[in-house]
Amino acid sequence: MQILFLIWVIAAAATSSGTPEECRGLTGDNLELCEDANDLGTTIGVGLIVAFWVAADFILALTYAIYRLASRPRRD
Repeated sequence: MQILFLIWVIAAAATSSGTPEECRGLTGDNLELCEDANDLGTTIGVGLIVAFWVAADFILALTYAIYRLASRPRRD
C-alpha cells in the first residue's frame, strides 16, 4: 500500500512540470499567474493525497492494534 501511495504522489507532482495547456498563448503577468495557480492546485492535490496516506496508515495501525489485543492469550 505504501508503494501505491508513493507512486500516486510522484505521478501527481509530475503533472505540474512544464507550462499547462490552459496557459499556452498567455504572456507576462497573465502567464505567471496561470502557472502559479497551476502550481498551487498541484500542491493542494499532493497535500490531499498525503492526508489520505496518513489516514490510511492510522486506520491500518489501529486495526492491527485491535487485532493484536483481541488475539493475545488471556491471563488467569
